[in-house]
Amino acid sequence: MQRVNSIPSCLKMAAMFFLLCFSLLAPVTVWAGPPFITDDPEPVEFKHGELYISSIYTDTKDGKTGTLPHLEVNYGVIPDMQLHLLVPFAFSHPNGGPTSYGLGDTELGVKSRFIHESENIPQVGIFPLVHLPTGNSDRGLGGGHVSAFLPLWLQKSWGPWTTYGGGGYWINPGTDKKNYWQLGWLVQREITKALTLGTEVFHLGKQTADGRDETGYNIGGIINVSDEHHILFSAGGDFAGDTRFAAYLGYQWTFGPRNDEK
Repeated sequence: MQRVNSIPSCLKMAAMFFLLCFSLLAPVTVWAGPPFITDDPEPVEFKHGELYISSIYTDTKDGKTGTLPHLEVNYGVIPDMQLHLLVPFAFSHPNGGPTSYGLGDTELGVKSRFIHESENIPQVGIFPLVHLPTGNSDRGLGGGHVSAFLPLWLQKSWGPWTTYGGGGYWINPGTDKKNYWQLGWLVQREITKALTLGTEVFHLGKQTADGRDETGYNIGGIINVSDEHHILFSAGGDFAGDTRFAAYLGYQWTFGPRNDEK
């Protein structure tokens, strides 16, 4: 596990305070690769894990939705493969309607990398996801049906720069719903050992019979408070689509044996 320089204790306290405030004030979209929609093909290292406590806020023409918070766990069960679980506590406030809060749809997945990166070849992997309808769709807290995402992701790095992206197909059953494609690409740069910044563009196809395609962006980054503790953030909106503003803020704890303990 790579060592990083710790940042001053005052900045640690400020970052944690910002996270707490957001979690209390933020008003049901689940994003793929924290803190972005676009994901990468790199699984969690064998015998290592990640725990996220995060919140998402989305403001559209129809109202406000989000998670408050959602819990995400990833664990490297074998080399080049991780298991994934995400359990959201969802928030929905349609324009002119009541506010609902409760359990959202549970997300399960397996990320598997089958090509490793070399000087001229990107790493490549798949990350199929399944959404289980554990949320109440009548209250706007879930989709009401089992849905699945079948993506392919690629990644290449040069020094402090990393770029990754790809996409896949959503199987989205239900009355008036449509299957659709999701595409995205991201570029990020390690500014210091304590800070990485990035930006993405993404496209989502029409998800309902009377819906519209969505093309948008996010800008965000990761603050490494220490080797194990990290703050993730992003914000953006649509170039074309119904989302006026979206934001992500989360805390990540990474754990597992150090290199000399494997």
